[in-house]
Amino acid sequence: MKAPIQNLIQVTLINTADTGGGAAVACTRLLKALAGKVNVQMLVQYKKNNAPEIISILKTKFEFLGARLNFLYERLPFIAFYEKNKQVRFAFSTANVGTNISKNNIIKEADVLHIHWINSGFLSIKNLNQLFNLRKPIVFTLHDMWAFTGGCHYAGECKNFIENCGACKFLRNPSINDISKKGWLSKNNLYQQNNRIVFVACSNWMAQMAKQSSLLAGARIEIIPNPIDTLIYKPLNKIKIREKWGFKVDATLIIFGAANINDKRKGIAYLIDALQILKDKFPSHKLQIVLFGKNNLLDVSQFPFPTKNLSIITAEQDLVEIYNLADVFVLPSLEDNLPNMVMEAMACGVPVVAFNQGGIPEMIDHKQNGYVAQYQSANDFAQGINWVLSKDADLLKNKARQKVLDNYSETMVAQKYIQVYQSLQN
Repeated sequence: MKAPIQNLIQVTLINTADTGGGAAVACTRLLKALAGKVNVQMLVQYKKNNAPEIISILKTKFEFLGARLNFLYERLPFIAFYEKNKQVRFAFSTANVGTNISKNNIIKEADVLHIHWINSGFLSIKNLNQLFNLRKPIVFTLHDMWAFTGGCHYAGECKNFIENCGACKFLRNPSINDISKKGWLSKNNLYQQNNRIVFVACSNWMAQMAKQSSLLAGARIEIIPNPIDTLIYKPLNKIKIREKWGFKVDATLIIFGAANINDKRKGIAYLIDALQILKDKFPSHKLQIVLFGKNNLLDVSQFPFPTKNLSIITAEQDLVEIYNLADVFVLPSLEDNLPNMVMEAMACGVPVVAFNQGGIPEMIDHKQNGYVAQYQSANDFAQGINWVLSKDADLLKNKARQKVLDNYSETMVAQKYIQVYQSLQN
């Protein structure tokens, strides 16, 4: 572990893991962006990264077993007694079990505790209360809506969180006093325990949702995007990359990726419909589809164009190269905050087509560096792909990358967070 830098604020980032999922990626990138500017460490339950600044609470086989049991104890009762169906299995977190980390040394030494995504059995609401009771300044980054709902991560069309939760659409037997109402009451009590807290939304959209909520009404809410290293995510020589990965140099490649492509929220059904429309309306396009991410349940024969499945990509350089294969990156997500993949693709100079939802319209400038399609319209999504493929590729490439350089650089994001940390020291 590196020696602390004198006279700098000591910040502890807190996240369930250092890899897997958008919040883990964003938190790890923030750790890198803050390095040298503050004394920063990251406390996680599960660690795969070798960075010494990332510390796992799990040291023994017994502790690993305990963490696994916590996950099952949170998830299995929900599955057995509460979930409406399998599609919502991981859309709601009760946070009724976890680990007390309030006595951990890097928690005790911190000037600021910076909470990110802490579900899946890492921290319970009781454990959050233990952290809040330390009376340390707290920054809570909103990677989804969970912090201001009764338990769901994205509310969709439900507006219960504006008044108070209850009668939750994710539950088998919704009622006024169901577990979503209990979760809302627990968080309402939690936020009374510490008035030195700042909530950070990664997008303007998330900030607006938080401000509408009854739980965060009147709270201090800042808007700071996630950072990205534009020295890693950058345009590469497309010809060489395609030769390396075994694709024809003159092919037209559409790429789609997600941590779990099978997740209904990722909108794969809309993409398949849009591609069929594209084939019917614009038959001159000779396309090939490239998929990456967990997709073992997906039948690629559903796609109307030749499709190659790259499965799960773990190496960052491989991911950069895959983006650079693309003529267009597509993201038909139905609910998202500030998707890392949109940012990554654009940093590599790849225009993106995505639905008009969440923070996406803040990332993609419609018909400037990509296309923002009408929500849940497969027809307009197809029009968007056609629009990108018919435009000057170099112009779109430059505009896409410039948007990332202007808004999501490590230096810019780190400075904004440091200003928040400093404001809490007074």
